[in-house]
Amino acid sequence: MRISDFMCFCLRSFFANQMSAEVRKMANKIKLAVGGLEYCIVAEEDEAYVRSVGDELNRRLDMLSRRNPYLSTTMVAVLAALDLCDENKKAQMEAERLRMQMKEYTEEAACARLEADEARREIDRLNRENQSLRGRLGKS
Repeated sequence: MRISDFMCFCLRSFFANQMSAEVRKMANKIKLAVGGLEYCIVAEEDEAYVRSVGDELNRRLDMLSRRNPYLSTTMVAVLAALDLCDENKKAQMEAERLRMQMKEYTEEAACARLEADEARREIDRLNRENQSLRGRLGKS
């Protein structure tokens, strides 16, 4: 058994335990080379998506190893993982900030609608009062 076959078996076993039977039926099994090693990935996403993720990871690993030629493969992989975790955390914080900003905008818009409705009611009341006064003025 080659190392890549063993890794494929281990990953398949791991993912099989993590996924429900229904998900396993719908999952795609994709052989993917990352960092010079072949992995068998089991994913719900389509093959093109998984390959694009693998390509992005390979680009990052290559860039980091070119910038730091004395680092081991493991160290490069850890740096890439840290970079990705950092980006993910920042993206989550930005998404949360945007959600809060949208909530504020929605609340401000609701208040503005209420104020506009109140202003329309006041305009209607004043128009009725104006008509009433004109009617009384015309009778005099």
